Amino acid sequence: MEEGLLVTKNLVKSFGGLVAVNKVNITVRKGTFTLLIGPNGAGKTTFINVCTGVLKPDSGRVIFDGKDITGWPPHKIYELGFVRTFQIPMPFQTLTVLDNVLAAMKGPVEAAMMGYAEELASLPRPLASFTSALTSPFKAVLKSSWLKSEEEHVERALEILCMVGLDEHWDKPAYSLGGGQLKMLEVARALASGAKLIALDEPIGGVDPAYADDILTKIRELKEKHGLTFLVVEHRIDIAAPYADYAYAMDRGRIIAQGKPEEVLNDPKVIEVYIG
Repeated sequence: MEEGLLVTKNLVKSFGGLVAVNKVNITVRKGTFTLLIGPNGAGKTTFINVCTGVLKPDSGRVIFDGKDITGWPPHKIYELGFVRTFQIPMPFQTLTVLDNVLAAMKGPVEAAMMGYAEELASLPRPLASFTSALTSPFKAVLKSSWLKSEEEHVERALEILCMVGLDEHWDKPAYSLGGGQLKMLEVARALASGAKLIALDEPIGGVDPAYADDILTKIRELKEKHGLTFLVVEHRIDIAAPYADYAYAMDRGRIIAQGKPEEVLNDPKVIEVYIG
């Protein structure tokens, strides 16, 4: 059987006497929508934080794309193509939707300037124009040397916005978007980074159930049409399960069930955790 794009082996993370992640073994195969479900406090977000370098594991291993990334810093894992989103979207509020996507595209100057969202928002041209010009004081003099690159970045960013259904909002400031749209902007930013695996932390959390289906449908389409891989963390299993290829259920730091989504939903241990 093909090795997973992401594999964790006996992963452990404790906070004092609380074992938040307890010998967790998970495999996310390339090109799949893998679901990690569990009630609040099950350890799902902590697991993602350990995998993406936000937290250091106490023991165990994290293997991504064939490389042991255990304990790597977040920016190194991000550069490798493992990108996560957060329960509460954190875009640059005053930048346009387009500039938020441009800011996520890889480049040392772009990354360095991301801390100056307020200043960049006042610029009369897209963020990429400014940052591309700064990469070299000599190239800045020759407009043609960076104009083509800028156009390619903008074209790619607009393609990504079409993919996630935000193309009609490209020129709006991020703060004007609704909750569900902000979730999709997070996905767009992850795609712009060139991600191989996107971990979505509660993408439908706090979203109206009607729009939640739209979000999950779009994620499923991205997986099927573009070969993307998703690890989706959710506690609203009734809504998320039909879209997944494979599911894990977590409770009190442990994996208590795994398999096809319908099998996991009908597992007695999972029913007990959710219903009591």
